[in-house]
Amino acid sequence: MNLALYHGEPNGPSLTVLAALFAKELPAELIRIDLARGERHTLPFAHEPLVAMSIEAEGPILLADGEAMTDSVFIACYLDDVGRGVPLRPADPYARWETMRWCRQIIERTAPAAALLGCRAYPPQADEGVLESIVSVDLRARWREIMAGRFSQEQLADSRTKIHQAVERIEERLAEREWLMGAFSIADLESFAWLAGMVPLVSEAFAARPRTAAWLARVRSTPAVTRALSLALRSDPSASWSVGPEINRWG
Repeated sequence: MNLALYHGEPNGPSLTVLAALFAKELPAELIRIDLARGERHTLPFAHEPLVAMSIEAEGPILLADGEAMTDSVFIACYLDDVGRGVPLRPADPYARWETMRWCRQIIERTAPAAALLGCRAYPPQADEGVLESIVSVDLRARWREIMAGRFSQEQLADSRTKIHQAVERIEERLAEREWLMGAFSIADLESFAWLAGMVPLVSEAFAARPRTAAWLARVRSTPAVTRALSLALRSDPSASWSVGPEINRWG
């Protein structure tokens, strides 16, 4: 099996996939792209429907024997199946369902909120030629809105609320366990990847949350995450953001 991973700075979805790749002890060609400059859309396979219309927007792309795969949680599931080492999902059917349900909430609620707040603090920039090459009309429009600095107060308040809610859920979940699903899993990777960069941006959400603070430190110190973070080109990879998933219109 020949794997090639196109990834950005180890933050958000790129961090999830890099850490999953390392946790599963899989060899792969690592190809860095600048997601914050829209370089994803300059790749030769960028206009393939499964890539161009990815729900994650500006996330990493895994080529497995030439087949392009997108969306960090689903890529991590694939790597979990084909790799070695400790499983990243529970074997028990109910626990596996619970893991995926948790990840879906992160994908649909936390990730769009974090991406919006991250892009406001650290605006991505793409040139006009790149913007014109974006297949998704919605994604292209969101790039233009973000680059123009158009963030509604309602969106910003809602995004902060969703970060608070995610942290509250984690704090409650960790009352009787070390990891979100009992053993270290994709749920920990995906949650950490989107929330670690929110600590300085929504600091009040993390105040007086000792279990969450300890969990963040545990995830950061795992060999797979440590190795992924070591690939950063900037001193703080959590300050690198690009346009994320579309904000859920249904609350």
